[in-house]
Parts: sequence; C-alpha cells; structure tokens
Amino acid sequence: MYANSRDIQTAQLGPHEKLAELVLRHRDAPFRKPCAPWNVSAFETAMQRWDGVAPIVLDAGCGVGWSSLQLARAYPDHFVLGVDQSEDRLGRGKPGEQPDNLCFVRADLVDFWRLLAERGVKLSRHYVLYPNPWPKIGQLARRWHGHAVFPTILQLGGVLESRSNWRIYLEELALALQLLSGKPALIEDWSAVDPLTPFERKYRDSGQRLYRLTLDLDTP
Repeated sequence: MYANSRDIQTAQLGPHEKLAELVLRHRDAPFRKPCAPWNVSAFETAMQRWDGVAPIVLDAGCGVGWSSLQLARAYPDHFVLGVDQSEDRLGRGKPGEQPDNLCFVRADLVDFWRLLAERGVKLSRHYVLYPNPWPKIGQLARRWHGHAVFPTILQLGGVLESRSNWRIYLEELALALQLLSGKPALIEDWSAVDPLTPFERKYRDSGQRLYRLTLDLDTP
C-alpha cells in the first residue's frame, strides 16, 4: 500500500506533467458526490465530542493511531481527531492511555473533509503523514492532490504538514497548493528522531530518506 523501494524504482521521475491541468479542473468543477450516511453519522458523533472552542488538530489517515496519540499529548489544549477508514487499523493496540482530548473516527476522508468544510470548521493543524503515494505515472488521480476533493482541504485552513519517503509526492503537493492558494510550501529533508508513525520508523530504520512539507494556509 505504501511506497517502498520497488515502487519508487518504477515511479515517475518528476512532478506529473498533467498535474496543473487536473488541479485546476477540480477547482472549477467542485466534487458533488453525496456523502455516505455512515460517514455523516461518524462525523456528527465526533463533533459531539468537541466543545466547539478547542483548536482542532486533524490526523488524516491516522492508521493505527500512534501519531494521533502523540499529537494529543503534544497539544493538550487542542482537540485531536484521528481519522481512518479502516476499522482493523483503528482497533489495534496502542501504547499508553488515550488522552481525553483525542477522538478516533472511522470514516472515509473524502467525505470527512467535505463535512468539516460544510460545517465551517477550521483546523489549527492538519497532518497527512505518509499517505499512499500511488507512484506510477497513471496513478496521479489517486494521489490526494490529484483527487477532486483536494480544493476542500485548503478550505479547512491551519498549518498543513505532510511527510513522505517519495520527494516527488511532496513536490507535486507543493505545486498543487501554490496553484490554489498562491502560497509556496516548504519542503525539507526530515530526520525522524521520534517517529510519529510505524511507517516513519520503518523507513528511517531501513535507511530511506524522509521529507516533510509544511504550509500555513491561514497566513495572508
């Protein structure tokens, strides 16, 4: 599912030539597919946990939730949402007790992002850690920045952070963000001293280079 050495060896060698065309098409033709009822229910349950005041941290595609736990401990005055569509991953054991400011949600991110935007919810911080990069040339539309939901992500604001072991993914993400927001994102080499996710630990321990993108979407 995630990028590995074999995937990257067969991947494209630079940002996809059709990225700008695809991003602008999605900007001009908003995603209209109705949200699934089970996602709406999961969203409403999560919003009932939120006091409406605490800044929100969204850990999008949190997997087994290690990153969500660490983020909740790092930001005790924030409300952390760890969202993943896999019941199996969310149900796996986690180190330590679950903080009170953490809520795990089983939902499809495509719907969850749109529901947040429809409710007018703004994020303080937004993490997309080691997403499935779909590195082959024909898989552009499967990457988050190539998906029709991507413009909705920008509506949520906050400090967006993404990490990957495939730099081209982050270069494409930066280009897509700049096309829609006019803001340049920072991409830097990343040294995972305290890995947030099992994949980050795995990639670091196997000697793969890691990269991080950050952009404050709320900065004028």
